[in-house]
Amino acid sequence: MKSKKTLVLGATTKPDRYAFKAITMLVDKGHSVLALGQNAGEVAGIKIQTKAIPIKNIDTVTLYLNPTRQRDYYNYIVEVKPKRVIFNPGTENPEFYQLLKLNDIKVEIACTLVLLATNQY
Repeated sequence: MKSKKTLVLGATTKPDRYAFKAITMLVDKGHSVLALGQNAGEVAGIKIQTKAIPIKNIDTVTLYLNPTRQRDYYNYIVEVKPKRVIFNPGTENPEFYQLLKLNDIKVEIACTLVLLATNQY
């Protein structure tokens, strides 16, 4: 399986949160992971950045932010030009889907944890 450089948006150091579990599982499965969250910290050896930094060659952005909080990142995600954006349960956002599609970015409404667990990532 090919490693997919992934940005986890909404990263957290709280072990009970799905973003935490996603970072851990992505690392365990051998993917290159970047994490962006409200608070700095570290999960599975990955430092959580608190500011949107320029990045290149991103395959996937996986969202763990509600639609209202996503608005602050619309331009950033479009500029990063990932191949796809995964909208995990609770992050569904038709407004953002349209913007991504206009910029030739694939929209995937799925659960990162399920995709990883079933080798469909």
